[in-house]
Amino acid sequence: MVHRTLLAALVAATTATATLVAAPAQATTPDAATGTAGASSASRPVTNLDHLDFLLDDVPLPDVPEHSTYQQAQDPTATAPWVYADRNADGTYRRVGGGTLDPATGHWGQGAFDADDISRAAVVYVRDWQQNGTPSSEEHARGLLRSLTYLQTDSGPDAGNVVLWQQTDGTLNTSPTPPDSPNPSDSADSFWVGRTVWALGEAYPAFRRTDPGFARFLQDRLRLSLGALERQSLASYGEYDTVNGSRVPSWLIADSTSATAEAVLGLSAYVRAVPGDRQARTVLQQETTGIAAMQRGDTRTWPFGAVLPSATSQSTWNAWGGTAPAALATAAAVLHRSDWQRDARRETAQFAAEVLASGGPDNGWTPTPFDRTQIAYGADSLVQSFLAVGGAGQDRLAAIAAGWYFGANPAGVPVYDRQSGTCVDGIAADGTVNRGCGAESAIHTALSMLALDAHPAVRAAAETVTSRTDVDGITTVEAEGGALSGGEGGRAPSVVRPDAAWTGSANWSGQAYVHAPAGSTVTITVPALRQDTLLYPVVSQASGPAGRTDWTVRGADGRTRSLGSTPNGGAGAQGTAPTSSLLHPLTLARTAPAGTTTITATVRGGSADIDAVLVRPAVSHLGLGSGAGSAARAAAGAPPSDLFVNGTTSARSTTATFERRSSVSVYDHSGRLVRTLRVGPGAQRVPLAPAGFTVVAPR
Repeated sequence: MVHRTLLAALVAATTATATLVAAPAQATTPDAATGTAGASSASRPVTNLDHLDFLLDDVPLPDVPEHSTYQQAQDPTATAPWVYADRNADGTYRRVGGGTLDPATGHWGQGAFDADDISRAAVVYVRDWQQNGTPSSEEHARGLLRSLTYLQTDSGPDAGNVVLWQQTDGTLNTSPTPPDSPNPSDSADSFWVGRTVWALGEAYPAFRRTDPGFARFLQDRLRLSLGALERQSLASYGEYDTVNGSRVPSWLIADSTSATAEAVLGLSAYVRAVPGDRQARTVLQQETTGIAAMQRGDTRTWPFGAVLPSATSQSTWNAWGGTAPAALATAAAVLHRSDWQRDARRETAQFAAEVLASGGPDNGWTPTPFDRTQIAYGADSLVQSFLAVGGAGQDRLAAIAAGWYFGANPAGVPVYDRQSGTCVDGIAADGTVNRGCGAESAIHTALSMLALDAHPAVRAAAETVTSRTDVDGITTVEAEGGALSGGEGGRAPSVVRPDAAWTGSANWSGQAYVHAPAGSTVTITVPALRQDTLLYPVVSQASGPAGRTDWTVRGADGRTRSLGSTPNGGAGAQGTAPTSSLLHPLTLARTAPAGTTTITATVRGGSADIDAVLVRPAVSHLGLGSGAGSAARAAAGAPPSDLFVNGTTSARSTTATFERRSSVSVYDHSGRLVRTLRVGPGAQRVPLAPAGFTVVAPR
């Protein structure tokens, strides 16, 4: 699957909306029975590249201007994975391309292969070759890298940029249907340039001893893409734009930390191997500086320490491509930057832990959990980030995140089959599973499995996490479902339903909001809160002053309590943002007490556009279950059974009931272990450090 830009991807579901037409007479591969993953021995590796191997095909490399590859005259054929694979009724798969197939030409509206998947597949095979010594992976990596560098424009004004799509006959499709951004696809830096840097950076150290000539070629092509970045986005290094009053770096690849982070992973591998390459070292430092500059919020303030993915939006986060913490931690180790390591620890121990407790790797919080589809790309991003940061706490979180593949997901079923290497293209919010297994899903599943095999203790724990027994994290209540009243001068509050949910930088939750003039109130009913709860009104702030809104709550006892006020305006200068207003969650001064049943907004001056309220328990909880056959792995893997996340800056405790004696591990705001204790069965108090998390495992 190709993610063209963050904003485009947030408008449409990433796995369900692609137009797929089956290619004629394609080969198939069997899908072994799903559900066997959890029953296999934890001592065995989980990586299986059979399905990704099945997606690979030979692609001819025509002799065209500005495109060439290593030893093309001797071997005018390379390797590329089909972009999609649909599952047949009998459990086999058929390979398909993107867009509509033209039977007269055999061309797809987009193409059969793309640089995004070719580059990431190359990373998979390089890592497998280096980690496991698989001879076929070395050859597949070589073929994929030759294909990738052929898509790279080798000369002219766009040298170092990359064409995204290619047809089965090798034809390059620079302007597909629908068009990409940029269009033509090699006219500027892009996600696929970032991923090309990733692949070339990881491949060079692998080949430099076994095939020095090929390694030098890869090094030359890496420098070609670095040169493209230097004359394009990095020409603005050190400059900042204003986006709704916030200062953002102007030199990120495609305005995206996601694309930039993947380039940083490759550059870190390369600079570690070639520390004297000044160009690569400088680009690594510059790109990572840009990523770090996109971290926002804190424990109590949206987005709670996350690195935002888009320089054009202060309101969105997505799990897919969320490898910014991995990039920060990896670059920190190479360039000896403890500040970047602290940034990475902060996101993973606070925000990412909250993501797990709130249900896992949703495609998009924009800013409410708007697109709750979950895909392997998002699950892998969490796993990679936790493991890259490392340490006892993050390793425990990595095992929980990786449990997504083995059944701890909204569908409650394993979505990876280690017997065949197959996966799924996504899980909808209602638990419906998309049983396709295209290149992106296969690639990121393989990357996760390789990472687990490199961390056997994490792998053993992850395989025991086969279900979710409780999810109690961030939820949303809609303002348009509230009772509307009042209003000065005959102006009453009203529900507004815009033509589109997407504003250009955020989504209206429920595709509606309440326009509340001065003097009006909006009262929203919620199920009685079971504990102290943080409430975050999601308001579209105007750029200039626009009065305030007071927020109160009432419980079953009838008492009214003030939580504080939020400004209706003051978002700051629009700058390069798509809209002058800023739709995002605002922080209230006080928490809502247990027993609260209603939330009331009273507008004092000006007017307010109220979208929703984020409801965040002071202590979020994720309960986890273990499947049959996991008992033997429990001792080796220390399987987690519960994750508790503290959303406040004070030490807390919560009561939980355990069926057996358990070990309780308390981690601080950075993931450092600060306390361990053992508890017996029954109701027990579970402590939490300020802004930290606690993991419980049966003894």
